[in-house]
Amino acid sequence: MRKADDGPWLVVNYGNLALLHHHLGDQAESEAYLSKVEALMKKYPSPSQDELHAEIYAEKAWTLMKFSTDRELVADYFQKAIRMQPDMVEWNTSHVIGLASAFKHCDTGLEADILEKMRVAKEQDPENLYLAAYYLEQRAKNGEEVKDEARELAEKVLRNPVSSYSGMKAILRVYRNYVSVDEAIDLAEEALEQHPDERYLKRCAALTLRWKIIFFSDNRPKQSTVERAISLHAEVISCYPHSSFVKKIDLANIYAKSNHGQAKAEQMYQELLKIDLEPSEKQVLYNHYAKYLNFDRQDQNKSIKYHMKAAAIPQQSFYRGNSIKVLEKIKNKRRNRMWREIEEFLENLQEP
Repeated sequence: MRKADDGPWLVVNYGNLALLHHHLGDQAESEAYLSKVEALMKKYPSPSQDELHAEIYAEKAWTLMKFSTDRELVADYFQKAIRMQPDMVEWNTSHVIGLASAFKHCDTGLEADILEKMRVAKEQDPENLYLAAYYLEQRAKNGEEVKDEARELAEKVLRNPVSSYSGMKAILRVYRNYVSVDEAIDLAEEALEQHPDERYLKRCAALTLRWKIIFFSDNRPKQSTVERAISLHAEVISCYPHSSFVKKIDLANIYAKSNHGQAKAEQMYQELLKIDLEPSEKQVLYNHYAKYLNFDRQDQNKSIKYHMKAAAIPQQSFYRGNSIKVLEKIKNKRRNRMWREIEEFLENLQEP
């Protein structure tokens, strides 16, 4: 992007690599990257004692956008970078996307001031199709009719170089919610047909099939659709071996919808439950397993136990919040014999 091989922004890149290798136990490689950081800091000293280079603020913000939930710090770093170099359009675009991502799980759309910032950012950065698709999604949430614009934008995204910021996943979300899930599947398959070896597009195609099977099938989905989804998810897991945890959950849920996949689904969940996971990963697994137990195994009592396990982990997340909502709903209806146990559990629940 910068058309240069060297610069102060590499301080953050090398710092991240140093930390990564430290966690991997490769101390020699970690020290090597720290030496590169020191050399860069001597070559590009900070503009003042209280300030870093604008590029360093921006790189820190991008890293935190990907790996942290501290949205305030992300916004602060981007604002500092933009204040120092206001002509860097991509920083403003990323800043606005960062602000909007805080409303990722909100169905009612963005606050008016953030939506306006997105509109301005789109005008300033018209070639950014990721931003264009994201903005279109927010407008649709506010009740605008966007089908024709979505189809027009999808054609541009198909011509865009493949990357996680090409706009493909964002436009597929628009298709799922505001056009049709079948057209979302067709779009993802068309992109994959154009680039059959791109693992990101395999991931997108697998995602659309999961939507169809899990969320848009009133009865048992077509077996051919399930088989295609299973095949694609298996490919995605092999393409992303170090980050396949959630995809294995997705695959288990797809097996659960298959004509003969219940035993395989349960086997996969039992294997996942034996893994030593981080607390946040446990929340994800327990929440999904609870839903599987309820909807696919019709075992509500065991499902409640796993929603409790997810909620009991004192770490704020979408999955913890979702399990708490489910438990509160069951408690309030008072139809399940465990409602008093749920009530007591929720009263004693430890806050993050």
